[in-house]
Amino acid sequence: MKFIPVILVILLVTGCKQNTKENKSAESMETAETSTPKIDFFVGTYTGGESKGIYKYALHADGKLSNEKLMVETENPSFLAFSADKKYLLAVNEIKNEEGVGTVESYMVGKDTLKLINRSSSGGAHPCFVAVNEEGFVLTANYTGGNVGLLQLEDNGSLSDLLDVHQHEGKGTHKRQDGPHAHSVWLSPTENDVVEVDLGTNQLWFSTIDNKTKKLQPKEVKTLSMADGAGPRHMTFHPNRSRGYVFNELNSTITIVTIDDDENYTSETTVSTLPDNFTEENTGADIHISSDGKFLYASNRGHNSIAIFKVDENGSLSIVGYESGRGEGPRNFSLSPNGDFLLVANQYTENIISFKRDVESGLLTYVDEIKVPTPVCILF
Repeated sequence: MKFIPVILVILLVTGCKQNTKENKSAESMETAETSTPKIDFFVGTYTGGESKGIYKYALHADGKLSNEKLMVETENPSFLAFSADKKYLLAVNEIKNEEGVGTVESYMVGKDTLKLINRSSSGGAHPCFVAVNEEGFVLTANYTGGNVGLLQLEDNGSLSDLLDVHQHEGKGTHKRQDGPHAHSVWLSPTENDVVEVDLGTNQLWFSTIDNKTKKLQPKEVKTLSMADGAGPRHMTFHPNRSRGYVFNELNSTITIVTIDDDENYTSETTVSTLPDNFTEENTGADIHISSDGKFLYASNRGHNSIAIFKVDENGSLSIVGYESGRGEGPRNFSLSPNGDFLLVANQYTENIISFKRDVESGLLTYVDEIKVPTPVCILF
């Protein structure tokens, strides 16, 4: 009977060795997972359905998507922006409250938290865009209000009270252009000028921020009109600062504008973002240019695609092709910081799609998909 303890010892030792191997294997897997390079990004949403506010996800080095996390509950955070140092995140609440205006919020960004610092008036109803410059001036585009609000981000991350409002006036020829509808607001490449894009008046509005008075001062040339019924929505600037590209929502076109040394804007040419044989209803949404200035992308809602353009040496656009957004209503999209991937937020099918971007051809290749409740903004 003396052999029994020996067998038990052998079994115990073998078991310990096996457990050790399993533990080391598990640890190796865990280390591999946690050490995989990834970039976090935030998603703004509409909260009328399942969404509760602002979410965070991760884009991995291979283009895979993961890590859904509700960062904060808030109403209709439809557009997001970082402060220059990325310590603070700004979010508009696309609402019309009892005072008849929307709000903009400031959050302190933690590793896995967003801590609300404060909330201020956006200056008008249903703000749908927010931007901030190096000096901390915050600009909001209020769609229903038809105006742009000016605030300031203090050193501690708190938002000032509303400093100024630039009210737009006028209307266009399309049924949705019954009055001013400010859809986005942009800082020029030098950050000296402000470009306010108004779908309703069919114009770009130009102003500057007076650092002393903290007011918006209209420029001598106040506006630039697009083609009748175009409905400008968003824009992007070429890295060489000589051109801007305005995406017109209502007629699905891109208007190329030249920018001179005094930051005066002139319309140049216009191109369609749709194939010639597409005749169904479509609205343009978002537009971005690659950091090297070689390719431009624009999202179509209806055709549900990303239009891919090559940017020629003279700044003109030539179509490369169309990539399906693999969902309905590609409202917003974003290029990853290194430019290797393009992520598309499909509002109606509630998913975000990851594409690998070929930096030589500009073409996109599907990588991954993740379910997201009513996504409308992606922020890296």
